[in-house]
Amino acid sequence: MKNELIQTLTETFEGHAQETENGVEYWLARDLQYLLGYSEWRNFLNVISKAKTACEVSGHTIENHFVDINKMVELGSGSQREISDIMLTRYACYLTAQNGDPGKQQIAFAQTYFAMQTRKVELIEQRLLEVERVSARKKLSATEKELSGIIYEQTGGNRNFALIRSKGDQALFGNSTQTMKAQWRVPAGRPLADFAPTIILKAKDFAAEITIHNARENNLSDEPKISHEHITNNQAVRNTLLDRGIRPESLPPAEDVKKVARRLTSAEKKALKHVSRLEE
Repeated sequence: MKNELIQTLTETFEGHAQETENGVEYWLARDLQYLLGYSEWRNFLNVISKAKTACEVSGHTIENHFVDINKMVELGSGSQREISDIMLTRYACYLTAQNGDPGKQQIAFAQTYFAMQTRKVELIEQRLLEVERVSARKKLSATEKELSGIIYEQTGGNRNFALIRSKGDQALFGNSTQTMKAQWRVPAGRPLADFAPTIILKAKDFAAEITIHNARENNLSDEPKISHEHITNNQAVRNTLLDRGIRPESLPPAEDVKKVARRLTSAEKKALKHVSRLEE
């Protein structure tokens, strides 16, 4: 396929993209029909039907990607007529192209175009999840540092911080910190939180924030009182998770958060270099 045709098709496909009020990108099926080289709507509906089946088989909800609508169109006489159409997400367009006639140049282009664009979206989503986890880990570190300070201020020393945190882990996981480290295969000398999934980082952070608040408000002045407070808060958070079908000790470990942070930093540096070259 020649570069000129690729450029033209890219501009044509992108030119027909629209967005909902919530920022969801979509194409109208009747536009895509002609973009993919189908002259008959009924023939194109057969392709969409196959795409819906593929959507369901892949575990996605059809209604989230194929939305039936009605719209008014102008007739040659100047009057209007209501016709049916379908709003297709990028993923729906990808599945439609995959089920089209590969002998058509437009189909061959669309299969690659939507596959690449869908992959870009997946990469962006993955990056956002990684950023969220690194941020949650930093937040937990800051909260635990504050808790350590509170323990020092109100008990006269922070030697009890590790003990109190360990008791909190026992209440949250139903297992000791060491048991969870062994289960998640945490390297020696590394904190459990570096391998905890985002939801656990946020759970631990929330419990610690409540402990800080109540330790100050109630002027808890010794280790047993602060420990009791921290245990109670972690048990409450655990119960909330269990009520929602999430068992903390059954969750798999996440990738080493330090590796994730390094990967994000490296990607950011590469992006900045790319921007600098474009500006030169």
